[in-house]
Amino acid sequence: MDIELFNYNLPEELIAQEPSKKRDCCRLLLVNKDTKEYKDSYFYDIKNYFKKGDVLVRNNTKVIPARLFAVKETTNAHVEVLLLKDTGNDVWECLCGNAKAIKVGTRLHFKDDILIAECIEIKDEGIRMLKFFYKGIFLEELDKIGIMPLPPYIHKAVDDNNKYQTVYAKNSGSSAAPTAGFHFTNELLDELKEMGVEILDVTLSIGLGTFRPVKVNDTNDHHMHYEEYEISDYVASRLNLAKQEYRRIIAVGTTVVRTLEANMSKYNVFKAEKASTNIFITPGYEYKAIDCLITNFHLPKSTLIMLVSAFIGREFTLSLYNHAVEEKYMFFSFGDAMFIYGNK
Repeated sequence: MDIELFNYNLPEELIAQEPSKKRDCCRLLLVNKDTKEYKDSYFYDIKNYFKKGDVLVRNNTKVIPARLFAVKETTNAHVEVLLLKDTGNDVWECLCGNAKAIKVGTRLHFKDDILIAECIEIKDEGIRMLKFFYKGIFLEELDKIGIMPLPPYIHKAVDDNNKYQTVYAKNSGSSAAPTAGFHFTNELLDELKEMGVEILDVTLSIGLGTFRPVKVNDTNDHHMHYEEYEISDYVASRLNLAKQEYRRIIAVGTTVVRTLEANMSKYNVFKAEKASTNIFITPGYEYKAIDCLITNFHLPKSTLIMLVSAFIGREFTLSLYNHAVEEKYMFFSFGDAMFIYGNK
C-alpha cells in the first residue's frame, strides 16, 4: 500500500511535550467500532465502558535509562549509544550515532568509566553489538549514567523518570515505554478489578521498531525489527478461557496487540512462550486475538497508525484523527488516548 494513504496533517503544537498532571485526566476519544459512533470524554470515564468478565491485558515492560554518551578511546570523539536488546553475556545490540566510526575493536568509555564497551560486531543501519565491562550490577550502574530514551519529538527531559513508566512497569528491558498504559492509575485499576474485570500481564520488550520510521513508499517493502515477548502459562490459559466464554479481550496499547496477535497467529490458540516477533499489521490483516484496543494517537505514516487502520478501517481511522486535530487533542507518547470497543 502507498504510505501516503496513512498520512494526516498535525500542527506541531498538538505534540504533547509532557504527561498529564494526573494520569487518568487526559482526554479520551470513545470509539464504537461496530456503529462507527464516537464521542469525547476523559480517561477516568473509561471504566463506564467496561463490564464484568472483560479481560484487560497490559504490557508490564519497564523502560531502562538506555540513552548513553561515550567517548572513543583513541580519539575522544563523542558517541551517542541507545541500548536496544540484551543478548546475554553483557552483550547489547545498540543503535549508535556516528556509527561509521565504530569498528570492531573500538572501545567506548562512558562517564567516569562506570561502563566501558567494546564493539564486537557490525550490523546494518547504525546497529553495533557492544560488550560491556563494569563493576557491580549492570542495571544499577546504568541507572547512574543513563538517560530515559524519550522519542525525538519530545524536546525536554522528564523531571522524574517514573513519568515515563506505567504504574505497573515490572520487567526491565525496553528502550521505549508502552505509552497507552500511561493513563492508568492504581486507583483506576483497583476500580476495574472491583467491577470484575480480569487484569493480565504480558511482556514485550520495545526496541528499534519504535524508533525506526517507515522510509519506503510501499508498505510491502517495510521490514519490522524483531522484539522479544513472553506469555506465561497462567496468562495463556486465562486468555483461552476468555475466548471460550466469549468475553472481551482488551489490549492496552499496540505492543500488547502485537504480542497477542503474533502468538495466536502461530498456534490458533494462546500458548505460553518466550519468543520474538516482527509482525507487521496492516489493512487486510484479520484480527484473531483482541476485541478492543486502548491506544494513543500515533505519528503520520507510522506502522502504528497502520495497525489501528487494520482494526477499524483506514478511512474511519483518519476521520477520527482529523476529529482529534480539530478538537485539539494532544498526540503521541504523552498525549491523549482512544478506547476502541465493540458491542460484543
